[in-house]
Amino acid sequence: MRVTANAKLGLVALSAAIVFVAVAQRLKSAPRQSVRVEMQVAMPLFVQVFMAAGDRNLAANIAAIRALVVETRKMTPDEFAILGKVQEDVSWLNPGHEDNYYIAAAILPWVGEVDPAQRILARATKARYYDYQPAFYYAFNQLHFKGDALGASAWMREAAEKLPEGDERLQMQNLAAIWLDKAQDMDLAIRVVEGMAQQAKRRDFRSYLEMRVARLRGLKDLRAAAVVYRSRFARPLVDVNDLVASGVLRALPDDPFGFGYEFNKQGDIVLRNRPPPKKP
Repeated sequence: MRVTANAKLGLVALSAAIVFVAVAQRLKSAPRQSVRVEMQVAMPLFVQVFMAAGDRNLAANIAAIRALVVETRKMTPDEFAILGKVQEDVSWLNPGHEDNYYIAAAILPWVGEVDPAQRILARATKARYYDYQPAFYYAFNQLHFKGDALGASAWMREAAEKLPEGDERLQMQNLAAIWLDKAQDMDLAIRVVEGMAQQAKRRDFRSYLEMRVARLRGLKDLRAAAVVYRSRFARPLVDVNDLVASGVLRALPDDPFGFGYEFNKQGDIVLRNRPPPKKP
C-alpha cells in the first residue's frame, strides 16, 4: 500500500507532537534556575537612540521608565551597578530629566552607587538651573557618604541660591555653615563662613554667622594646642581643660553659643552642638 504525501506529513507531525510532549514533560520536572530580567544589561547609547528613531529625549524616557518600574528588593550589587549605568545614560541623553535624578537620589547612594548618583545630580543641577533639589541631594550625599564637609557646604550654598529670599533659604545657608564644623581644613572653613557673613543681607543672620566664625577660630586654636600638648608631654590630650592646667593655653577659647567643646570617637576635638550635660 502506497503512503500518500499527506499521510507522510501527518506521521511526521504526529511524531513531532509525541516528541514535544515527552520533552515538555521532562523539562517540567527538571530543576531550573529562575532568571530575573530587572537589570541584566545596559545598552550602548547609540543603540538606545537608534531604537528611539534618533530622538534622544524619547530614548531617555524609555530608559527612565525601565529604571522606574524595576523591582529593587532582590537585586544584586551587579544589577544595581547596571541600574546606575542605565540612569547615567538617561542623564546624558536628557540631563534635566526630573524622574531620573529623583530616583537616582532615592536609590543609588544607599546601595553603594554613590558616584553615578552624584554625576546624575551634578548634570541635573546644571540643566535645571531653577531647581534647588539636585544640588541639595548632592550636598547631602557628599557629606553623608563621602565625608566631604567643605564640598557638601558648597553644594548646599548652591542649592540655597536657587531659592527665593526667605526662611527656607536661610535654613539651607545655616546648614551649609553648620556642616563646616566638620571640615578638616579649618582655615578654609573660616574663610567660607566669613564670606557668607559678609554677603548676608539680614543683620541677625550676619551676626549669627560671625558667632560661628568665632567658634571655628576657637576650635582651630584648640586643635593646634592639642598638637603642642602631645609633642610636649608625649601623650594624647583627653580633656581640653588639661590645656590650661598644663600651661599650654592661658584659657580655653570662649564659645559664643555656650556649648563648648568635646572629643569625637576618633579622639579629635570638635564643637559641641548641644548644651553640656548637667553635673550631678
